[in-house]
Amino acid sequence: MTRVGCPGCREGGPLPFEFTMAFQPIIDVSENRIWGYEALVRGIEGQGAGWVLGQVNQTNRYKFDQACRVKAIELAAPLFPDAETRLSINFMPNAVYEPAACIRATLDAARRTGFAHRQIMFEFTENERMVDVAHVQRIIAEYRKHGFVTALDDFGAGYAGLNLLASFQPDLIKLDMELIRGIATSPARQTIVAGVTMMARELGITVLAEGIESEAELVALRAAGIRLFQGYHFARPAVGTLPGVRYAAAA
Repeated sequence: MTRVGCPGCREGGPLPFEFTMAFQPIIDVSENRIWGYEALVRGIEGQGAGWVLGQVNQTNRYKFDQACRVKAIELAAPLFPDAETRLSINFMPNAVYEPAACIRATLDAARRTGFAHRQIMFEFTENERMVDVAHVQRIIAEYRKHGFVTALDDFGAGYAGLNLLASFQPDLIKLDMELIRGIATSPARQTIVAGVTMMARELGITVLAEGIESEAELVALRAAGIRLFQGYHFARPAVGTLPGVRYAAAA
């Protein structure tokens, strides 16, 4: 039954464009293993994420957000090697009308494919201005109730990173790549990242560094106590399959 308070659930018709998913690994360098994969939208004719997201508007945003969740789970289920590998899915907080109702498609897809809830991580970005912080808090609470992991993406790049961290207390934060770029030769960036990592540790939040492109960046970030990494240094995203991985050599 469709809930009255969820107008997005009543929107009919298919999306006016097609898309698929590419997968990029998240590496736990402390154990030299794949921790999970992030699902990234791509066009079916090879278009990048920018093209796909450029088709999203106020009218189809809810349907797109729901379709991304389902497609990511359906594509990942037959590819993932075991029940410990996590799937990271980006979601749009402003596209969720009512948390309990809007999670139904995700739950159905997980049940249909045999994908455990604890394998799924939902990322929301601080680059998307939060219309209603209390609403996002309800979304996170609902997701945690079902055993999903939550992550704040692009930390350090958006509108109010520290305020959002205090408000939401996600399970994980992903450091924005612009904060990471050049860290190997920047004492200021090293100090900032070390401070964020220490603060996150005190809050019981895991830190993931994304956008890693060099061994020098990896070494500097490992020195700050970070163990989860993502970026071209390890693997580029692969459409519809799991890419090969270059594991870390840094101790």
